[in-house]
Amino acid sequence: MAKEITKREDNYSQWYTDIVKKAALADHSAVRGCMVIKPTGFAIWEKMKDQLDKMFKDTGHVNAYFPLFIPKSFLSKEAEHVEGFAKECAVVTHHRLMNNPDGPGVVVDPSAKLEEELIVRPTSETIIWNTYRDWIKSYRDLPLLINQWANVVRWEMRTRPFLRTAEFLWQEGHTAHATEQEAIEESRMIHDLYAQFAEEYMAMPVIKGAKTANERFAGAVETFTIEAMMQDKKALQAGTSHFLGQNFAKAFEVKYLNSENKEEYVWATSWGVSTRLVGGLVMTHSDDEGLVLPPKLAPIQVVIVPIPKPLPELLEKGAQIAKLLRDKGISVKIDQDPTKRPGFKFAEYEMKGIPVRIGIGPRDLEKNQVEVARRDTKTKEGVSIDGIVDHVSKLLVDIQENLLVKAKAFRAENTHTADTYDDFKSLLDEKGGFIEAHWDGTTETELKVKGDTGATIRCIPIEGDKAPGKCMVTGKDSTQKVIFAKAY
Repeated sequence: MAKEITKREDNYSQWYTDIVKKAALADHSAVRGCMVIKPTGFAIWEKMKDQLDKMFKDTGHVNAYFPLFIPKSFLSKEAEHVEGFAKECAVVTHHRLMNNPDGPGVVVDPSAKLEEELIVRPTSETIIWNTYRDWIKSYRDLPLLINQWANVVRWEMRTRPFLRTAEFLWQEGHTAHATEQEAIEESRMIHDLYAQFAEEYMAMPVIKGAKTANERFAGAVETFTIEAMMQDKKALQAGTSHFLGQNFAKAFEVKYLNSENKEEYVWATSWGVSTRLVGGLVMTHSDDEGLVLPPKLAPIQVVIVPIPKPLPELLEKGAQIAKLLRDKGISVKIDQDPTKRPGFKFAEYEMKGIPVRIGIGPRDLEKNQVEVARRDTKTKEGVSIDGIVDHVSKLLVDIQENLLVKAKAFRAENTHTADTYDDFKSLLDEKGGFIEAHWDGTTETELKVKGDTGATIRCIPIEGDKAPGKCMVTGKDSTQKVIFAKAY
């Protein structure tokens, strides 16, 4: 099975597509640009969703749900917002079909034209802030800390499963605050939360930073981002948190009476991560044999394979081991398929990225041991059945930590510094990866670099080299180095 995957070094894009398909994460859909998320892919997303949902609730947020459809007039109330999303919007114009009078099939009923056209949700700021106008009257109603789990539609022309699809799943938080400082602190807190989730659960190291004015979310005053490096050395924007100022509050007249009985506009944030994280997980850790999953997000953490086949005594011992592991909160599958050879099964479970495989045969039973193999390093060893629970528990922790260490080392190895524009272009062509360089802060220079090289400023790092210098392109003063890279 592993031989069917294109090697990363031969065609990284095809390698990614092969893994998504052969590890049964997603499939193509009858609708162009959309995907069917298969049970394994959806189970990974559920693990992500459950952990993030807990983190949100632990910080005081609650879940709600808002409509999929947004009146077109709402979108035009915030000028930058409509400009940023206009080209990606799907629009509903009619509400009924009729039999085609000129032949087979159905057509739109011209008499069923909507009085106002509806936008299929590309993001929910407008309809949520229209609602908040009715919910917020006094400082006692603040802060309002709401998140929703939903789908959105952005009509992308070039799509790739999980990374960029016309419809995708995500969460979007929308909060309202009495003061500017509270809103800024909220957006930064969520920014930190996303980075914590990426590193602690995905084992995917990220750089925290702010977007340039040109790259900010449409309608935001400030956009904070986490940027990750994939194995092809391109950047992936993995999550964003936006300080919206009072832009949407003013557009939708959302005001409150403060403690002195004076009317003020509220301050806002919005923030979100999506099923794009599943794609990021694949591209951060997987290899030429298939998917590699960090244990904290693996739907199945351990698979038990009777060798050479599922004999009754092997299944009985496997069930005993599985119960002990499950009692410790470890998810386990016992392979009971009598039709496939062990070698095929091993390759199949490598493809699916299950972190730990336990092989058990008649001779193992005689020795009171099993063979334990780890997916990340492909090493294996004999382990006493009496100590299997402690061994596997520690092994899962070690695999999780090893994947993060390995990904950090890869990023460090592929992060470079450029002092001149010629050096920058040479590094980008010959090595790729993240390039730290000074920038003069102008959109003109930013767009020139993008036009010349295809690289964009991924972020202005919050941590890192803060020393002032000279822009690599113009020689003008620069306050600090920024991160350039080609990106998804």
